Formats: sequence, C-alpha cells, structure tokens
Amino acid sequence: MKTRIIKCASVIAILLAAQTAGAYQDEKTEVLCKDPKFTDFTLKEYVEPEKIEVPPESAFEFKVSAWSNPATLRLTGKNENIPFTVESTSSFHRIKAKLPASFTGKFVRINAAVKAVLGCEEKKGWLIKVAEGAAAAAPSPEAAEPAPATPAAEAKPQAGETPAAPAATIEPAQPAAPAPQ
Repeated sequence: MKTRIIKCASVIAILLAAQTAGAYQDEKTEVLCKDPKFTDFTLKEYVEPEKIEVPPESAFEFKVSAWSNPATLRLTGKNENIPFTVESTSSFHRIKAKLPASFTGKFVRINAAVKAVLGCEEKKGWLIKVAEGAAAAAPSPEAAEPAPATPAAEAKPQAGETPAAPAATIEPAQPAAPAPQ
C-alpha cells in the first residue's frame, strides 16, 4: 500500500511540474515595433479662435520618421486620395502634396497612415479650412490701400534747360494728363 501511495504522489508531482513548465513563455521572441512619427506639417491647422483658412490648391508637406515604410503611405482627404511624392533621407521621409481643387471652400481632414518597417501602423490627421478663392485667403494687391506718393526732389534747372514736370501718381483707371509745354 505504501508503494501505491508513493506511485500516486509521484504521478501527481509529475503532472504539476509539467503544467508549470508549459506555462513558461520566452519574452525574447516578442518583437517590439517603433511607431512612425509625423512632424512638420506646413499648412496652418484650423482652430476655433484664429479660424485660419488656407488658399485653394495649396502645396503642403510633412515628414515621416525614417523607420517607416514610405511604400505603405496612404494620404486622403474627404475619402479622396491625394497624390504625393516622397523624398527620402537617412533620417526622415519628406512627403510633398497639393490640395485638390475639389476641396475649395470646404473643411477637410487630411489623413495620413503609414506602416513601420517592422509592421505596426500609425495614423495622423490635420483639420484645415480651404478658402473659397485665392483672394479670401490672402489680401489681394488691388484691395490694399495705395501707398502715398513720395514727392520727387525738385532739381534746379541749369542755364538753357527747361524745368522738368513734377512726378505724378497715375491711377490705372485714369488716363495720364499731358505734361505742360
């Protein structure tokens, strides 16, 4: 009977030891992925107090970290793909693109997604407001106040010369007055 108890205890001990050994996992096989980083977005983001608008069809760019795979980059706005180019260096990838004309006068969230070389993915988005026209985003030169004309220095005529007519500011919509004879 003693031998029978010893055999049962041995079987139980072996079973318990086998379960503990099966629970062991090697942590070294787990690969950590470094998420891509987005930086240096060149368009002004739309924020409530400032309400800055960008001109239609504006060119923009941003950088993505070097450990990202630029072949996996997706760039969209309003569910529309935005064409882009990639310039790569050893420390980052520069993404250059232009806003499509269809975004004129709209709020647009530009979404970018890219995978790292090791497989993890990162997403980033920027909210912008595209102006109705080029004049709405930046004041046009015609709308600006004309600068006051500076008086020309009057030169004294030499003996035998006729005096020069003073310089005049000519408005584009008015014909110039004839110079006195």
